Amino acid sequence: MKNIEVAAAIIKGEGEHEGTIFCAQRGYGEFKDFWEFPGGKLKDGESAKEALERELYEELHAKVNAKGLYDVIEFDYPQRHVKLYFYICTLKDKTLDLLEHENARWVKYADLMSLNWLPADLSLIEKLQKDFLSK
Repeated sequence: MKNIEVAAAIIKGEGEHEGTIFCAQRGYGEFKDFWEFPGGKLKDGESAKEALERELYEELHAKVNAKGLYDVIEFDYPQRHVKLYFYICTLKDKTLDLLEHENARWVKYADLMSLNWLPADLSLIEKLQKDFLSK
């Protein structure tokens, strides 16, 4: 089974988007139309944080402040094992360009499960709702 490491951003909304998280819909591949937290695969010799910053710029032209590692989740798909590093982030600049995703939206914590998420992200969403809805 192939092993893949991925860094992903939990981009918390600020200002008019306070109380929401940025969610992106895949526009390609095996899981086209599924929702995900933006990010991507680590390259050889790259830290998860470096990969996160590179991928967000490549996919969204976004620059972020990575506030810290929120969780690490491992998940087995039929043909690969994925280790995901999820970082809580805020945007340095409010501009986001969808370069690889077909759709995106700011979603309230309570409404996250209304989207069709990638299987590997589901347990993270449950944790986010538990941690942030109770505050």
